[in-house]
This record gives sequence, C-alpha cells and structure tokens, in this order.
Amino acid sequence: MLFYLTVILACQLIGELITVASGLPIPGPVIGMVLLLAGLLIKGGIPEDLATVGDAFLTNLSLLFVPAGVGVMLHIALIGEEGLAITLALIGSTLATIAVTAVVMRLLSRSADAADSEAE
Repeated sequence: MLFYLTVILACQLIGELITVASGLPIPGPVIGMVLLLAGLLIKGGIPEDLATVGDAFLTNLSLLFVPAGVGVMLHIALIGEEGLAITLALIGSTLATIAVTAVVMRLLSRSADAADSEAE
C-alpha cells in the first residue's frame, strides 16, 4: 500500500511541477489526477492495493476540510463584505454546472442510442 500512496503523491507532485513550470491556470492536483487516470487507462484497471489506499482517503476525506473551515472562520469578516459577489458566483457556477451536465448527458444519450440502433 505504501507504493500506491507514493504513486498518488508523485502524480500530485508532477502535476504541481507542470503547473508551476508551464504557468497553466489549472491546479496541480487536477493535472496529477489526469496523469493517474492516464496511467490506469494504460494499465487497464485499478490494482486492488490502489483501491484500498483510495478507500482509506475517502473514509477520512472529512478531515481534509478542517483547514478550509478554519480559513473560512479566520476570514469571516471578508466573506461578509463580499457576500453578494460570493453568492452570485455560487449561483452562477451552479447554474453553469447544471447546464453543462445536461448538455453532456444529452450528447451521451444520443451516442448510446445511435450505438444501440447500429447493433440491431
């Protein structure tokens, strides 16, 4: 399991290095996730020990939100000052997410229907 924990952290580190070196506006951990996904696709599946490490992370995921919660409480006055902008950003991003999800679902359902009709 230590090997797969190292693999996960190495993917994150490589993602951070790519972000810093290239100046991309994408978080390093996101690039690291894409690298890990590419590796798993090349391998053709998820090793059992990697799944165990991932499950352990998911089980303790709530602990990762403690620093963010402390940061929010530390800057509560700033959040109060910018409350309208934060609210509008949250509503706008939620609506955009719903719209993009609907478009993707529609496209995927059309391609699935086309594949089913070709199979018949």
